[in-house]
Amino acid sequence: MTDLYQALIRPILFSGIKADPEWLHQQTLRSLNWLDVGVSPIARRWVLSQLDRSYCLSDDRLKQTLWGQDFANPIGLAAGFDKDGIAANLWAGFGFGFAELGTVTFQAQPGNPRPRLFRLPDDRAALNRMGFNNQGAAALADRLQSLHNIKIPLGVNLGKSKVTPLDQAADDYLGSFRLLKEVGDYFVVNVSSPNTPGLRSLQSTDQLKPILSALQQENQGQKPLLVKIAPDLEWEDIAAVVDLAQHFKLAGIIATNTTIRRDGLKTQTLQATGKSVADEAGGISGAPLRPRSTEVIRFIYQQSQGQLPIVGVGGIFTADDAWEKIAAGASLIQVYTGWIYEGPGMVRRILKGLLQKLDDRGLHSLQDAIGLDHLNPD
Repeated sequence: MTDLYQALIRPILFSGIKADPEWLHQQTLRSLNWLDVGVSPIARRWVLSQLDRSYCLSDDRLKQTLWGQDFANPIGLAAGFDKDGIAANLWAGFGFGFAELGTVTFQAQPGNPRPRLFRLPDDRAALNRMGFNNQGAAALADRLQSLHNIKIPLGVNLGKSKVTPLDQAADDYLGSFRLLKEVGDYFVVNVSSPNTPGLRSLQSTDQLKPILSALQQENQGQKPLLVKIAPDLEWEDIAAVVDLAQHFKLAGIIATNTTIRRDGLKTQTLQATGKSVADEAGGISGAPLRPRSTEVIRFIYQQSQGQLPIVGVGGIFTADDAWEKIAAGASLIQVYTGWIYEGPGMVRRILKGLLQKLDDRGLHSLQDAIGLDHLNPD
C-alpha cells in the first residue's frame, strides 16, 4: 500500500500547482469523516478492520505509560492536521499511538488569507501560514463529546485567538481549556506558531508565566499540560522555558514547532506564487527541521536531567529519524509532513524499524532507548 501511494497516489496529489494542497487536505478529512459517520455500522466495521490489518502494528515492546495514560506505540499525529477533530475516530486505524487535535482557539476564526499552504518537494518540506483556522473550542468540545470508544489518547493543542490582545492571552487560553478539559486526554499550550502576530513573544518567561499559572490553577493536576516551543529560540531561552515547566509541574515539552529559517533550502521560488521562498511568510516543516529539532530535544533532556518528558517532532520520515529523536531524549514522537510525503503506511514501517533497532541493540523495550545517546555519548 505504501509503494502504491508513493508510486501512483502521491504524484497525482503533488501534481504541480493545479491542486491547492489545502483543498486536498480538506477533502481528505471530509472523506475520512464520511467513512466514520456516513456509512452503515457494518460498512464502518469493515473499514476499520481493513485499516487495522493494513496499517497497525502491535507489540508490547512499543508500549509505555506516560502521564497515567497508555500509549500502544510512540508515534502520534501532530497538531495541525486535524484541527477540528473531524477524523478523531479514525487515527488509531492508521496505526497512530495517539493524536493531537487543534490548534484550536477560544474564538472560531478563518485564519490567514489563501494561499497559505505550500509543498516544497525538493526539500521534503512544507511551508504554511494557516493562522490557526478552526471552528473554535466550543465546536471541538461538542464533537469530542459525541465520540465513543476512542482507542488512543487524544491531545488538544490550544492557541490564542487572533483578536485577543497579547495582555489578555491567559484568559483566552483559559477559556478554551475550560470548554475542553473534560474531553481531552492531554493539553498543549502553543505559544510557538509563527503565523499569529506576536504569538512567539509569549514564549518569554514573563509572558508565559501568567498563562501557565492560570491554566494550572484551573487544572488542579487533573490533565497533563505541556508547552510547545519553537526551534528558533536561543539556548538560554529554551533553558528558561524548561525551568518554568518544572516550576509549574508541566507534564512535558513538545519540541518543536515549525521554523522561520530559510537557509539550506533547495527550493528558491514557490511555483504557486512565483515569489522567493525567503520572502514568503510562514513556518517550514519537514526534513529541513529535523537536525535542529533533535538538537533542541537533546538540550531539554540534558537541562531537565531526563526528568521532563519530551514529545519530539520535526522531519520524521523513517525509523532512523524516529530513533534519532528517541535516543536524544523524546518519549513520544509526532509526524505530519512526513506522513503526507510517505503515505499512510509510514507509521507501520517506522514501528517495524524501531523494533528491529531494539533487537539489534539487545533492548527489551522502547523505554530503554529514551535518552540512549546521553548514556553512550560516543
